[in-house]
Amino acid sequence: MIKRRDFIINSGLALGAVALAPSLAFAAKSKNIGIQLYTLREAFSKDVKGVLEHVAKAGYKEVETYGFAGEKGFFGTSPKDFKKILNDNGLKAPSGHYDFKTFIKDNNADFLKASIECANQLGSDYVVIPWLEDALRSQLDDYKRIAQKANEAALLCKKAGLKLAYHNHDFEFTKFGDQTGYGILLQETDKQLVDFELDLYWVVRSGNDPLQLFQNHAGRFTMWHVKDMDKNNPAWNAEIGEGNINFKAIFAQAKASGMQHFFVEQETNYSPNPMESIKTSCQYVSKQLL
Repeated sequence: MIKRRDFIINSGLALGAVALAPSLAFAAKSKNIGIQLYTLREAFSKDVKGVLEHVAKAGYKEVETYGFAGEKGFFGTSPKDFKKILNDNGLKAPSGHYDFKTFIKDNNADFLKASIECANQLGSDYVVIPWLEDALRSQLDDYKRIAQKANEAALLCKKAGLKLAYHNHDFEFTKFGDQTGYGILLQETDKQLVDFELDLYWVVRSGNDPLQLFQNHAGRFTMWHVKDMDKNNPAWNAEIGEGNINFKAIFAQAKASGMQHFFVEQETNYSPNPMESIKTSCQYVSKQLL
């Protein structure tokens, strides 16, 4: 498995870049470096204003939210106040991660509607399905239901002037016979309504090639999560440019992907101080990838 992953990282991406028509043409929006605020989760949950100020000083122009809790807002900060902090720091929030469990599991649209209202207050473009618990995705038919519910949610988003996107981990690439859950989501969601936020680390970690996805489903991956893979332990993240994912080959195919926004992210398996390392990642992206 490690050898196959290394092949994908070191060879497959480069070959894929040749197979696709090379393009360094970015949409204007994509030049704004974004960050998923979960990267700074320990500090963010205690000091929303301070973290947003720090993110702006580190060079980021966009953020992707998480942690919305209805009336409690973002860790006690209302969407209205959150928007003001963004404006005060020259930041925008084009996308946000919101909980979809009750809508998919219980067909209860209350929290979805609250999330849509919040996204509109923030001036966002996207509402994102971030993660699904094991019980909701244990078999292939579960993914067919998820696709159906995503289409329904996307219609509600469209009526509010927003778009829905789905964010992956690695579990969507688990095989059910000759199919995967991710394949079902791509096939059975409405291309006009549902976009995908491609987490590049999790795609590579699962043994797949992002460039092949771009080629097979051009234009559907309008957002990315950009996080690197530790060279010694694939289960760990690394600062962008310090790991072994070939981001130059991937960013060269931004147009084929359809990418409009991307967000640097670090998850749980990560050792450097995130408040400091986000500057390193931002500088690498700015100087080496854009």
